[in-house]
Amino acid sequence: MPSFRTTHPRFDLVICDIDGCLSPESSTPMDLESLTFVAEHNRLACERRDRPILTVCSGRPQPFAEAMCRLLQNTVAPCIAENGVWMYVPGSNDYIMDPAITREHRSIVHEAAAWLEERYGGKGVSQQPGKSASVSLYHPDTAYLRSIASEVESEFRRRGWPLRVSMTWLYINCDLAHVSKASGLDRLFAHARVSPERAAGIGDTTSDRPIAERVSYFACPSNAVQEIRAMAAYTSPHPEARGVADILERLPA
Repeated sequence: MPSFRTTHPRFDLVICDIDGCLSPESSTPMDLESLTFVAEHNRLACERRDRPILTVCSGRPQPFAEAMCRLLQNTVAPCIAENGVWMYVPGSNDYIMDPAITREHRSIVHEAAAWLEERYGGKGVSQQPGKSASVSLYHPDTAYLRSIASEVESEFRRRGWPLRVSMTWLYINCDLAHVSKASGLDRLFAHARVSPERAAGIGDTTSDRPIAERVSYFACPSNAVQEIRAMAAYTSPHPEARGVADILERLPA
């Protein structure tokens, strides 16, 4: 296993959310200029080991997170996808599902997805493709999506399904209660043999609280919600990927 230790005085890794940070959560184009800056940062990080490698921790499906790692020239550092379900390791091309997810858990998720389709599919609610042990719901009218979140949560509770319901900017995430970005990050740090004290983090919504709570330095782009801004040591004046590039430039020594 490669060492992630760098000569940077404080950090070996930067753990970054995708939606709202490296990419818009909507279908609008990515900021390629800013992502090119991040990719060059990572290229030099892998080559010189004089700065921390940026990797991702996201609710997006594993293929999306893997593609972001490739785009951003992260060739070695593990990433977390599907809110902790998957850890992908670029260096060895390993796809590692959280071993705490059983067949029974996946069967419950499958049942929940079927119920959600039956209950809301005819009302224009779709399910984000590519999820293995969770469900993400989308509707073009975000206000309508928000209006059904409590009903979804109540039905899960009534049926005894161990699923957590949370809202992002545009989606309802339905995740196994014992799997999260927090559990994913714990696995990432153990696998990479990196201390959380040697990690920085970047996030924008309340789902990124686990990042903020596990790293020694946390920052956010200007579009972050107030709760996350309050947890940040630095809030960039720039949004999304431009904000991430700015944060990388200003990492404290």
